[in-house]
Amino acid sequence: MKIDLHTHSRYSDGSETLMQLFQQAKAAGITHLGVVDHDTTAHHAEGRKLGAQFNIEFIAGVEISAYDFKRQRKVHMLGYGFQGQCPHIQALCTPLLARRHAHSLWQLARIQEAGFPLDAKQALAFARESGTLYKQHIMNALTEEAYSSKYYQTLYRSLFKTGVAAGDIVYVDAFDALQAIHADGGVAVVAHPGQLDSFDITEELVQEGLDGIELLHPDHTPVHMEQVQQLAQKYHLITTGGSDYHGRYGAPVQLGQYTLSNLQTAVFI
Repeated sequence: MKIDLHTHSRYSDGSETLMQLFQQAKAAGITHLGVVDHDTTAHHAEGRKLGAQFNIEFIAGVEISAYDFKRQRKVHMLGYGFQGQCPHIQALCTPLLARRHAHSLWQLARIQEAGFPLDAKQALAFARESGTLYKQHIMNALTEEAYSSKYYQTLYRSLFKTGVAAGDIVYVDAFDALQAIHADGGVAVVAHPGQLDSFDITEELVQEGLDGIELLHPDHTPVHMEQVQQLAQKYHLITTGGSDYHGRYGAPVQLGQYTLSNLQTAVFI
């Protein structure tokens, strides 16, 4: 078994179509592929068809953009193993996606007003499959430079972190995300706690029925992984992992570079 449980497609902020994602997974020898597009389950139907076509076990997932309101920081919640429709997740995330799209349009307008050569139609064309405009689509319309290049990172920070397009949307409560995942029959996992410093809220989410915590992730240091393993052992949580692959819209990792090879995730595969 070769399992990558954290990938993204054009249904949210990935650069690859779902077909391209499966083609690359097959080439990488992946046997179980989790696609966790942000705040949507729209990719599930196509994913199930492609899983059968490529003889890859498709793990229907989601990554909900949530928030720890107690500590005022983001916390992403992963959901896995959905078998049918996901009405609770849709009800929670549809307004979130609307807020993201409206905010991204606002950002696009501010960047244009600042004099940058940004073609709005081109940016929106990149968002055709997702139906939601992301910063990645705006950057794709601004530059062909690689995500990891100094130019891309400098431009991104100067626009979205400190510049004319700085700002963010209101995210959903992490506890509401947990409840929605469970209500739709999914397994709830805290995503990359080392990246977002989600260790404290993880212990609180355990009391509400949290199922797991992400262990393998490109941003996790050995110290982070030790913290994850300690929490997993203490609270009997499953551990998951993956590449957090976004194609050219993300860090330069290979699909399947961070993979599980044992049965840690057997509870939902």
